[in-house]
Amino acid sequence: MIKVLHINTYEGNGGAGRACLRLNDALNANGIDSRIMTYFKFKESAVTEVFSKSPFQKAKAIVNILAERYLSKAVTKAVKIPFSLQWFGSSIVNHPLVKDTDIIHLHWINHGFLSPKFIGELGQLNKPIVWTFHDSNPLTGGCHVRYTCQQYLYECGNCPVLKNSNKNDFSHKTWKSKQKAYSKVNFSIISPSTWMGKCASEASLTKNHTGHVISNALDTDFFKPADKGESRRELGIDLGVKVILAGYMPSTDDRHKGLKELQETIQYLCADPGVDKDKLLLLFYGSNGEGIDLNIPIPYKFAGRIDNDDLLIKLYSAADVFLFPSIEESMGYTALESLSCGTPVAGFNTSGVPDVVVHKENGYLAKLYDTKSLAAGVQWILNEADGTALSLQARSWAVSKFSSQVIARQHIELYNKLMS
Repeated sequence: MIKVLHINTYEGNGGAGRACLRLNDALNANGIDSRIMTYFKFKESAVTEVFSKSPFQKAKAIVNILAERYLSKAVTKAVKIPFSLQWFGSSIVNHPLVKDTDIIHLHWINHGFLSPKFIGELGQLNKPIVWTFHDSNPLTGGCHVRYTCQQYLYECGNCPVLKNSNKNDFSHKTWKSKQKAYSKVNFSIISPSTWMGKCASEASLTKNHTGHVISNALDTDFFKPADKGESRRELGIDLGVKVILAGYMPSTDDRHKGLKELQETIQYLCADPGVDKDKLLLLFYGSNGEGIDLNIPIPYKFAGRIDNDDLLIKLYSAADVFLFPSIEESMGYTALESLSCGTPVAGFNTSGVPDVVVHKENGYLAKLYDTKSLAAGVQWILNEADGTALSLQARSWAVSKFSSQVIARQHIELYNKLMS
């Protein structure tokens, strides 16, 4: 039995954390001895092993996490683009779990866990190493989201995100440290989308590493349609309105999540004379939406922070359309969850989204930043498309392409290849 150790900074936090947990479950259900080691836990859990166990290690982890987060913010402009300096880290090569495993599978390892220096150390182990790129950080000099920046194709420097930008700025120094580290370790790359795979194959840091496109796994037996009427009754939503759901909104700290584009889309939608805005409701969830004024002409309801997947399924099932205005996504996990629950998605034709959303088959894709077109897509899903057929196709697509069984099998094929 192959032993795989997944390395991720946090347990279950964010898309990368959820992807790591779900893949771990899928692999264990398919004959792999799969474990997860995290840097830090916010609460006790038996699901993962934590690297920082002793009081000293826990204190160091907290210092590293806070230092990387706040120093990274201190050196960047107020442009709301996530950036990591990656000055801090810990060596894991002598950890018992690392020594005991056959394959090391890296995920999201920022916030002071594995700096480039300690990634380079992994080459000493002579074990197959796989790295899933959950955002653009592994192939840049610090940015997690690139927008249109092409510096990663050459050498980062003169970074538009940094306050003190020059040829030898922090982005260039980080790029150089990654270049040195990556030359010491022969890792294989897993990209969750075709777009991310293309970026990794072209990036100056990673173009010489073997790449594979394997999507994130989803338990489609769990994420399945619930009764719409019952879901709405439990959520206190009128059965007579059209519900537009938006996830992880309003994300005022992460520009790439598309809050501005969401607002514009709703404005355009309500300007359509064929739309009865009194029969529309925006339902959204996230961590910081309480009391916010979205400045849109339709009622909206904030469902709060959702840490319960059963409740999340009810939200997807209560909705008529999932509005997904993200500017850059490695894949689009919430869009996939929505499709698996039978709710079509309207989003932009950008980054990893087209791997999940197929235009006018399980949703609608608008040109990036064209919020008028995105509004037309929402209108099409709500009032013009065959809702039953669209819902069935959404569900069928999710099950056939992204189910835990399908994605586990693809990972196992890669693991076997690396072990042979």
